[in-house]
Formats: sequence, structure tokens, C-alpha cells
Amino acid sequence: MSTITEQPCYTLINIPTDTEPLNELQLKQDLEKGSVQTKIDSLKKTIHMILSGERLPGLLMTIIRFVLPLQNHTIKKLLLIFWEIVPKTSADGKLLQEMILVCDAYRKDLQHPNEFVRGSTLRFLCKLKEPELLEPLMPAITACLEHRHSYVRRNAVLAIFTIYRNFEFLIPDAPELIAKYLEGEQDMSCRRNAFLMLLHADQNRALAYLAACLDQVPSFGDILQLVIVELIYKVCLANPSERARFIRCIYSLLNSPSAAVRYEAAGTLVTLSSAPTAIKAAASCYIELVVKESDNNVKLIVLDRLIAMKDSSVYERVLQDLVMDVLRVLGSPALEVRTKTLALAMDLVTTRTIEEMVQLLKKEVLRTAGGEHEDAGRYRQLLVRTLHACSMKFADVAATVIPVLTDFLSESNEAAATDVLVFVREAIQRFENLRPLIVEKLLEVFPHIRSVKVHRAALWILGEYATSKEDIEAVMGRVRAALGELPLLEAENKRQAGEKSEDGNSQAAPTQLVTSDGTYATQSAFSATSARKKEEKRPALVQYMMEGDFFIGASLATTLAKLALRYKTLETNIQKSNRLQAEAMLIMSSMLQLGRSGLPMKAMTHDDAERISLCLRSLACPTPIVQKVFTEGCRDALGRMLTAKAEEDSQNQKAKEKPGSIVQVDDAIQFLQLSRGSDLAGGAGDVFEQSLSAAVAGRPGASGDAPAPSVLSKVTQLTGFSDPVYAEALVHVNQYDIVLDVLIVNQTEDTLQNCTLELATMGDLKLVERPQPIVLAPRDFASIKANVKVASTENGIIFGNIVYDVSGAGSDRSVVVLNDIHIDIMDYIVPATCTDAEFRQMWAEFEWENKVSVNTTLSDLREYLAHLLKSTNMRCLTPEKALSGQCGFMAANMYAKSIFGEDALANLSIEKPLNKPDAPVVGHIRIRAKSQGMALSLGDKINSAQKGPQTKVVQAA
Repeated sequence: MSTITEQPCYTLINIPTDTEPLNELQLKQDLEKGSVQTKIDSLKKTIHMILSGERLPGLLMTIIRFVLPLQNHTIKKLLLIFWEIVPKTSADGKLLQEMILVCDAYRKDLQHPNEFVRGSTLRFLCKLKEPELLEPLMPAITACLEHRHSYVRRNAVLAIFTIYRNFEFLIPDAPELIAKYLEGEQDMSCRRNAFLMLLHADQNRALAYLAACLDQVPSFGDILQLVIVELIYKVCLANPSERARFIRCIYSLLNSPSAAVRYEAAGTLVTLSSAPTAIKAAASCYIELVVKESDNNVKLIVLDRLIAMKDSSVYERVLQDLVMDVLRVLGSPALEVRTKTLALAMDLVTTRTIEEMVQLLKKEVLRTAGGEHEDAGRYRQLLVRTLHACSMKFADVAATVIPVLTDFLSESNEAAATDVLVFVREAIQRFENLRPLIVEKLLEVFPHIRSVKVHRAALWILGEYATSKEDIEAVMGRVRAALGELPLLEAENKRQAGEKSEDGNSQAAPTQLVTSDGTYATQSAFSATSARKKEEKRPALVQYMMEGDFFIGASLATTLAKLALRYKTLETNIQKSNRLQAEAMLIMSSMLQLGRSGLPMKAMTHDDAERISLCLRSLACPTPIVQKVFTEGCRDALGRMLTAKAEEDSQNQKAKEKPGSIVQVDDAIQFLQLSRGSDLAGGAGDVFEQSLSAAVAGRPGASGDAPAPSVLSKVTQLTGFSDPVYAEALVHVNQYDIVLDVLIVNQTEDTLQNCTLELATMGDLKLVERPQPIVLAPRDFASIKANVKVASTENGIIFGNIVYDVSGAGSDRSVVVLNDIHIDIMDYIVPATCTDAEFRQMWAEFEWENKVSVNTTLSDLREYLAHLLKSTNMRCLTPEKALSGQCGFMAANMYAKSIFGEDALANLSIEKPLNKPDAPVVGHIRIRAKSQGMALSLGDKINSAQKGPQTKVVQAA
């Protein structure tokens, strides 16, 4: 697409699309002879027509004669828009003669007694690009600097600034004039505009003014303080010797009432000085901003600045002393803010501050115990993981953390309780001195656990680490209490028989009573007893098994086998050892009997029955191998797993660390003044200049270089080259918005009137506004922009047509149908990561699944996985160790997240025959998502991506 230079636009006007065709003669009569309201309406219609592409040269003199002299404020507002858009030059580029009369009207408005008319006229003059119109007005503009009203004065400064920047020859002494004006000005907005002009036009005069009033800067308004901060930054960056002169001023602005000023001052202070006191002051300012600001976006932006400071080794030591101040941010209710805060605190905590941090986190844990907010459970889980990390990083605090966290095992929040048990399992394995404490706390909280998963994990830990006789006996006592009466089947039969007998006697004769007012009433004493009996619940472990969950029975059998075998080696009294062993075997056989009785809601599975039978046989006929497996093998396996996990975390941490900055002796030195825009954007220079250069460099065709290939790849041809109207669209995707920049070319010799781009969408896309009709001259072209809002992550289609009228061809409208524009789902998906437990939980919860068969010519499993990850923007969650090695089968989990917060899961299962090395990969990919659109769209993307490798292989062959 060729680059089109458009006229600058300053004003946004809503143009109605359902207006009827207007007659220029009728408009002329209304503007000439109509009432004031009629003239207002006609002027609006004229503006709409000009914006639609009509020129209307015959109305210019009518408006000058009959509308311009009116003093109505609405008309004056509309006239300012009219003069902005109306063509002011003839075809040969010379200024129209009629504009001399308009220029005189400008001068009169600049001398108008009403301050609004003067100010709005001055604002309008900033938009004029014709020096011939501005030259006669310069004395009147300069005179407005002495007006009594600040609205006029500040707009006069802006007008002088704009004119000086665009046409310096019209007012060459502008910096001197504004500097003199600034000395006597008292209004803060006027001073801000004047200082801003000096900053860009004459920096020395701005410095002189700042040096004269340096002590008064804290009392200035925030709009002026922001400009002062920008000036100090630029001056100190260009001339480092000036830092000592202005650093005190920046310090004083850290206490400004304005949050924006404090934020900019802190950023400037960090850039200008690396002294510990300066870094501490800036970081403290950032923390105060996060704590006091209510907007979550502001909190996240400032937290990112703190994280960026932490990544610098120069600032990290200073920030470590402020970790407790950082934790004050936890008062924010937003979970994302809390997550970033805890991650930052974990990176900054040291042995000096870990005790205080743990105490604060323990208070937060207790405070969230009764929280009913929707994020309270997730926040509690986050706190548990943070305390877990603290205990593993600093072993000394584990003893104080464990008593607080074990209380969470009795909470209804299963996720937090599971995380607590993961922490307890790791702590009891690594810290031998804490094992008696952990076992004691688990035994204490065991009767109050409400979740079957937590019960299973607690039984495993107790069975593995109850190593003394007293602990084993205590665990057996808890198990007996959790099971109730033995054998289980007889107890359950009694319970059900008792309920039936009570139900059978529920029709017993009621007792007749006389109430206090003399009336009769009946009361059944048994009905209350029956209700009370029915409210009696079964013991916890029995209730699980009656609901059909016999996995808890298998876990209990394993625990009992470990305890009995270990107790046999510890107890010298054979009778006590045999009694405990017999009791364990009785419990196992009772569970088997109950599972096969048909009373539970679901029958016991063969796996659970086989596991319980194995544990029963291991106690009936113990062998040294079995005893070693039960008493030592499980703990050794856990130790190996934790060691491997620690090594993996260490490798991931090293991978995240940034390599040190190494400068070679023969590296080129970049000079700011000699650098191009592209070099400047990537170098370590002026931040303001870098951002400006990056913005300019990101615009196609802004520099002299050719547009980037990625931009050209987004161009979609909408019509054919032989169509009367040729159209192509450049698709810009910016998160939630899609901007279509459509180039329309009239390839005929006719004038196309009311040429309209009509668009419609399919999918979860919404057209924000309809493009306005335009007029295309023969062989002319125009650019039309259309905005589309995206509501969810799925493939969308934009389709439509171009309709137009041919001048003098009658009333029939011509239509050109456009090709479809397909919106790629990959523009909204980014790689993400999650834990295995979270992946499994989401996999079970998501209801939409899409199964895609693998169809490729690639013969290497790893190569196909890499191609799939690249094509779908997903991240592989399966560790590298699990994928390494030579095998004919591969299974991997993948995860991605959309910008709308939607999760996308995928499981890859592929294989290839080992005896056929050149055979293509076969298998399938299962996709799960919360919404149907995302699952189907991701499947379509995978299907289309599989065609890429085939084409490449065929070409190579």
C-alpha cells in the first residue's frame, strides 16, 4: 500500500449517516435569509458536507456576508470549525481573496470584549498553516498577553508558541517576549504554558527563570512542576555537572501533593543519581504511591518500576531494606497487585528481614481465615505458597510457620489446604528437628479435616514419619476415632437398621397437651428424636467410603501397614505388637468387606481392592523386601523427587538471571548527536528522545527506510485489479481493538459520489462506527479507517462491500463485493505457565474439548512439537527431562492465555514406528477451553499450521 499523506485533524465531529441529500441552493438561501437557528442548522449541514468530500465554493462568500458578522456564540463556535476545514487556497496554491475578509474577522474576535471568544479564537489560530493569514494578526495576538483573564493569556502563549515553531520569521523575538511575560505572570496555567515554550524554544532562558525561583518550586502547581522536572532531566542528562545544582529541587518534589509529580520526580532522581540515599528516597516515594493510589493500573505500573529497580544490582541492596514497606501494598484488594508484591518481597527478603516478613504474613493468613471475598481463597493460597518459599529459603523460620499453616487443614478451602500439605511434606523431609512438632500438629488437626484429599495426604505423612512408639499409638488412636465402630459393615448395618426402625415408629400416638390459653395441642416426642438421630453423621473416613471413594481406604491401608511393620521393630512386647498388627488387619478386612457389600453408593474398584489386599498380605506374611519397601522406599523416593525439583528450580532461576553487561574493547561508541533514529531507540540515551524515536520508527514510512515486512504481511486485498473500485486493507491489531486502514482507489473516469464502505462482522467482533461516505474524483484515491472491538478469543471474519453512485448515471447504486478479512486468533494468545495441579484442575473443569488429528510430513517428534509451539503461541509445560531421549512416543502438555484472561489447554500425544525412521508422525492433539469459540478456533489454527511443514518438505525434496 502506498503511503498517503493526510491532512492533520484536530476536531472530532459526529456526522449522522441517515441525512438526506442536501441542495446547495437551499443551503445558500437558508444562510442568507433564515433565522439564527436556521443559519446554525444550515452551517452544521455545510460542515458535514465539506467533511464528506464536497467543496461548495459558492457558499464561502455567503457565509462571510451573512453569517460571519453575527455575534451568536454557537455560530462563532461553528465558524471556527468551518474555517478549519474549508479549503483556503485555489487550485494553483494561492490564498483565496475572500480570506482577507475572514482575516479581518479574526482580528475583531481577538479584540472582542468576551474572554471566551478571544480564547477560542487563539486556540483556533494554533491550527492555521497559512502564514499569510497569521501575519496581520500578530499585534493582536501579542496584545492578548496582557488581557485580564487567564483563559485568554494562556491561549495567547500557546498561539505564540505554535506560530514561532511553525513560522519563526513572523515573531522572531518570541522567547524574549515570553520570558519577560513569565516574570510578571501569577496564574499557574499561564506560567506552565510559558515555561513549556521556553523549554522547547530557548532552554537557557528557561534555566535562568528556574534558577531565579528554585526555592519556590514546591509551592508551584503540579502542571508547572511536571514541566520543571522534564527540564531538569534534560539539562542534567546533557550536562552532568548541573546535577548538584538541581538535585535538591528534585528531592523537594518527592513530597509534592500531586501523585504524577512524585512519580516523575522519583524516576528522574533514579536516573540522575545512584547514591543510596537517592535510591532509597525514590523507592520510598514509589511505595507510597502504590499504597495511597486507588487505581489498580497505577499500582501495577509503579510496581513494575520497583521490579525494574530490583533487577539492577546497584539498587537491589538498597531495596532490601525496604521490604517491609513493600509489604504494606498487601492492603490492596486486587489479587494481581498482591501477587506482584509478594513476588517482589520474596526477591528482596534477607536473613535480617525474614523474621519480620514471616510475622506479617502470618497475620495476613489469620486475617483472611474468615474472608468471604471471591479472591480470599486464592489470596490465602498465595500466602501459603509464599510462606512455603520463605521456610525453604530460610530454614530458621519454618518452626514458626508450621503451627499457623497446619490450622488451615481444617478449612473448607481445599486448594489452600493442599498447598499446606505440600509444604508440610517438604518441611518434614528436609528438617528432621521439626518432625515431632509437625506430627503433633497433624494429629491435633486430623479430626477437623473436611476434605478427602487432605485426609489422604495427612495419612501418608503420618504413616511415613510417625517413627516412635508413642507417635504410632497416637496415629492409631486417631484412625480408630475417624472410623468409629468396627467391623465397619456391622456398624453400618446397625446404623441403617436403627434409622429404619425409627422411621417405622414415626406414626406413634401423639401426646395431647393443654396450652396456656386453654386450647389443645399435639406433640410427638419421637419426631424430635428421629430428627436428631438422622442428623448424626458417620465418622469422616467411613463417610468417604460410603460415598464411593475407596481410594482413601487404600491410602489408609498403606499407612496402617507402615505403622504396624515399624511398630514391630520398635516394641519388645510381642503381645502389644501383635495386638496393633491385628487391629490394622481388622480395619483392612473391614474396608474390603464394606466395599463388596453393595451398601456404598459406588462399589470398590479392583485397584483399591488389590492395594488393600496387598497391604493385608504384607502384615500376614511379612518379608524383608516388603518391610524395606514400606518403611524406607517411599521416603527415599520423596527425597529424590524433592532433590530433582530443587535442581530444576535452580536451573530455571539461573536461566532468568540476566547475563552481565560485557563491553568489548573494539565495540563502537555511539554518539547521541550522530545517531540515527533506529540507533537512538535502542541505545542508552535520553528517555524522552528514545520514546519519541521509537514511536516514530514504529510508524511505516516515517523514516527513510522501507516498511517492515511484518507490516506488509498484514495487507489484505479486498477487490480485484479489474474492478471499478480497487480496495486493500492494512489490519492493525492492538489488543482489544482492530483498526482497518482501507485504501480505496477510483479506477474509472467518473466521479463516485456517496462512496461508502459497508462492513459487517462474524464472530465475537463488534463494529464501533460506520465509515462515512466520501466523494472520489476520477483516478482519485482515499484512505478510510474503521474500528472493530474484540470481545473474546476466537477467529473472526470481517466482510462487506463498497457502494457508490456515479455522477449523472441515474439513481441506481453500484456495489463491489469485498473479500473476507480473517482475524487470526494468534494475535490474542500469549504463552503462559501454570503448575501441574492447576493444569489438571482446569482440564477437569473445562467442558469444551476439540480433538485434532495430526497430519504432517514431519518425521521427528521434537521437531513437530517445536513447530506446533511456534504456530500456536503456546508454552510446553512438560519438563525437558521428560521429553529427552529416544522413544517412539511423546506426550506433552501445553498452555496459553489470552489477553482477555481465557485459558487454553492442549495435550499432545504423538508417535511414530521405530522400524520406519522416515514415517511421518501420527497421533492427535486434544484442546480444552472454557468457551467453545476458543477451542474451535485453536483447532482450526493447528490444522492450518500443519500445512506449513508439508510445503517446506515438498519443496526441499
